[in-house]
Amino acid sequence: MYYIVGSRLRNIALLAASLFFYTWGEGGYVLLMLTSIVLNYLFGLAIEYASSYRRRVIALSAAVTVNLLILFYFKYFNFVIENINLLALHLDISPLQPIESHLPIGISFFTFQALSYIIDIFRKTIAVQHNPLKLGLYIASFPQLIAGPIVRYHDVAKQLEHRQHTLDDIAIGVERFICGLGKKVLIANVMAEMADHIFAAPSSELSIATAWLGIVCYTMQIYFDFSGYSDMAIGLGRMFGFHFLENFNYPYFSQSIREFWQRWHISLSNWFRDYLYIPLGGNRVSPLRTYINLLIVFILCGSWHGASWNFLVWGLMHGLFIALERWKLATYLALMPPFIRHLYTMLIVIVGWVFFRAETMEQAFSYLGAMLGIGSDPQVNPWILNRADNLVFFTLAVAIVFSVPSMRMLYQKVFPCGVVKYPDGSRCSTIMMSCRLVSVVGILIFSSLSLASGTYNPFIYFRF
Repeated sequence: MYYIVGSRLRNIALLAASLFFYTWGEGGYVLLMLTSIVLNYLFGLAIEYASSYRRRVIALSAAVTVNLLILFYFKYFNFVIENINLLALHLDISPLQPIESHLPIGISFFTFQALSYIIDIFRKTIAVQHNPLKLGLYIASFPQLIAGPIVRYHDVAKQLEHRQHTLDDIAIGVERFICGLGKKVLIANVMAEMADHIFAAPSSELSIATAWLGIVCYTMQIYFDFSGYSDMAIGLGRMFGFHFLENFNYPYFSQSIREFWQRWHISLSNWFRDYLYIPLGGNRVSPLRTYINLLIVFILCGSWHGASWNFLVWGLMHGLFIALERWKLATYLALMPPFIRHLYTMLIVIVGWVFFRAETMEQAFSYLGAMLGIGSDPQVNPWILNRADNLVFFTLAVAIVFSVPSMRMLYQKVFPCGVVKYPDGSRCSTIMMSCRLVSVVGILIFSSLSLASGTYNPFIYFRF
């Protein structure tokens, strides 16, 4: 439909498809998204045409406040009420009633995109968008609406006005989408079933090996699930002529927590850096203030992922280690072999994922105890062995191999010289291109079979 309607109607067709897509999953909550589009369109005009700097600040403050209040109401209001009620139990005060609301899918993503648009207008780094349909397409575009990446307006502003459509872009987009689909369906879903099975059991019934298997499976699940969705979004966008920025760059190949965040969820890291860390003073202030800024950023980063103390602890943990690395730890790490640096990074990341995956703080600490052999069963339970079949261990091995740039390094060894130029600019031999084609077709077939068979297919972004 997008290509049939012609160039003048393509933005409208894509916006209509995006709103239909969101309505299919959220029903009447599409009105919330439409409200966000209209309000931010008006706020953008108010900032652009304010007659004085003071009025620009007032308009910006109103825009940021409204966007954050909407996010707070749907995502954090009940969390605050629950904690107030816990305090009320000790003070003999009548508890407050939580609201009966449903968290709209993707609200964190499209709210942050809207905020980046408003703030960039205030900074005069972009021009205001006078066409509400184009702004609506930017906020509601379905490829990255549900699970990112967080697209910044200035990265796609020109593409909203005009973009090229080529067979090369379609080819790259199709391949990228299929690879992302394979990550999600063939790897993440298999890892998820094993991880969910183990985390559902009481920690006292887990052996050390079982507990580590569960969290390692979850470590692979969240990477291949999240990066798979990003790949699908980038691939879909490419089919429509949009060039979205990369969101993951082999984060499990990192040798420090700082490097991990340069490779993990890059769009979110950059958002917090540009719109929170730098305005707070960044590293231009005293060392102590810099460390405090880092902690603030990562605590808020944790809370962005969900309304739970677990996410706050996860964010605080990463912020502490980045602050420590900025202080002196990075100097000591540089003296260690790469293997030790990588082991240190993965240990911190894996422990952090325990807080991210656990439902409560109590479960997180008891699970960590099981990983250390504290209060756990020393024997591997038979029900775990029944679930951990050859498919699980084969998929885990494949996940570990593909979580680092092993194939890229292999290609460079096997195909050092290219004779055919691939559409994305890389040079490949005819054999390599044939292998890629066979691999992509195979991934598509097996992913389709898996989806058709109705196998385990969890959606882990309901908190976003």
